[in-house]
Amino acid sequence: MNTGVAETALLVLDAQTTIVEPAPESFFTSMRHAVDAAHEAGIQVIFIRVELRPGHAGVSPRNKRLTRLQPALQQGAPGLEIHPSLEPEDRDIVLTKQRVSSFVGSGLDVVLSSLGVTDLVLAGVSTSTAVLGTAMAAADMDFGLHVLSDACFDTRTDTHDRLIEDVFPAMATVLSAEEWASSLAH
Repeated sequence: MNTGVAETALLVLDAQTTIVEPAPESFFTSMRHAVDAAHEAGIQVIFIRVELRPGHAGVSPRNKRLTRLQPALQQGAPGLEIHPSLEPEDRDIVLTKQRVSSFVGSGLDVVLSSLGVTDLVLAGVSTSTAVLGTAMAAADMDFGLHVLSDACFDTRTDTHDRLIEDVFPAMATVLSAEEWASSLAH
């Protein structure tokens, strides 16, 4: 599936302080390992953060999820910075989205096209929202996909497990951050 490191990007989804707070230390270890492996292999790392416009501009009351999350994710709310343990480097790209999928409101499609990226590696929070939404959109756009099982987190472990075991394999190669990093060394 992967055609080479130049055509691959690691997407780190919603790794913002307020969002990743409940994640276990093992998640941060796996995520850091994936980011470091991507850097070492020369793979572009793209951090996608979510930030909603103030008030209700851009979020319809019909959107139950975002309406509920609006106060915590609204521009200027505390904790929307990338978690300090995953701080982006100068060579990384940081984009801001306004929806669950990383492709909505972020310009991600333009960035990927300009870089010649054909394969995406997904990691982040939460498995049932940002990762799933981005994976579905990327699959529809014919990207090659990998999902890093231990570098994704959801507070609902049963939902996380179901997605990793049953849903993502239909559209992506699912492997651990260590397995992916090892594949880059070969």
